[in-house]
Amino acid sequence: MSDSVIDLIHLALNKVIDPELHKPLPELGMVKSVSFKDGIAQIEIFLTISGCPMKDRIFNEIQKALADVPEVTEVGVKYDVMNEAQRENVKKIIRGGAPERVITFAQPSSLTRVFGIASGKGGVGKSSLTANLAVALAQRGQTVGILDADVYGHSIPRLLGLLGARPTAIDSTTFIPPENYGIRVASMEMFKPERDDAVAYRGPMLHKVLEQLLADAYWGDLDFLLLDLPPGTGDVAISLGQLIPSSEIIVITTPQVAAAEVAERAGRIAHQLKQHIAGVVENMSPSPLIPGGPVVELFGSGGGAESARRLSLLTGFEVPLLAQIPFDPRLGSGGDSGKPIVLGDPETPAAQAIYQLADALLKRNKTLAGKPLPLFTK
Repeated sequence: MSDSVIDLIHLALNKVIDPELHKPLPELGMVKSVSFKDGIAQIEIFLTISGCPMKDRIFNEIQKALADVPEVTEVGVKYDVMNEAQRENVKKIIRGGAPERVITFAQPSSLTRVFGIASGKGGVGKSSLTANLAVALAQRGQTVGILDADVYGHSIPRLLGLLGARPTAIDSTTFIPPENYGIRVASMEMFKPERDDAVAYRGPMLHKVLEQLLADAYWGDLDFLLLDLPPGTGDVAISLGQLIPSSEIIVITTPQVAAAEVAERAGRIAHQLKQHIAGVVENMSPSPLIPGGPVVELFGSGGGAESARRLSLLTGFEVPLLAQIPFDPRLGSGGDSGKPIVLGDPETPAAQAIYQLADALLKRNKTLAGKPLPLFTK
């Protein structure tokens, strides 16, 4: 009787998914032992690190799974910590046997769509749109990650309610990004001793940081990876094109034509790097200051359409104006509080425009437009 119940317990544990690694506990080698006596199931679990932040969540999931075993009336869980060899085995499992320092998104077999959110200048709301777009995609059932590639001006942790969050380190070369609202996030802010510390890196270091954040993080199976790029056309934008040539670029601008001309340069550098320009998004578009009031052009008009037109001429194929996001101060206040507007005020015109942007990206497939194709001659 006891042996048959233990078999049922093992089957139930196969349903318990590690909340960070997103694989069953037995598959990861995390079940150390199982015993059963007088209705009490005693489970010993290996944690990847001491003080694992997901310990309580794992306990709750085990209790839920064992509720399906009628013979079990009480559940006890004890914890141990993996040794180096066991952690190495976990790394092999989550990397699918691939060697370390491989950027999975750059592999031909990758199904993840990678978008760099770019602008030629700062202050256009690029980070806020990145965070809200990620949440909107997650609300549509997609698995999404954000890499906060703005090494100097990182702000994604605050925008997604992850202030003070630290990644879970499996060892010195592999970490698990923290998650909120269903979005997995890696940011330079999470690795600084103090949040207020400034980052002062020169060009070659920026390339290395971007490569490490892409390769050393265990992202799992993502449908979308969004990179919040720094403003301008410098090292990080060039490194993205080199590290993930298949990545696409979304150019963010404001309606002001003068600002759009600067923002357009981000598209030009992407074109030079042979990246596909997915389209242009105009943020802070004309909107009523009060519901039902007259539309006010606080930041001008026409910039998004002009950027799309000029980039279409440059590339030789249509670069669409993907969305116009009406100006709404709640887009900023939601970021300050760590609750994006698409969750806090989903019925507002700004939130609805962001959801429409997410739907537009879901409908668009990868394209070869604007990309060089190999030509073979006999």
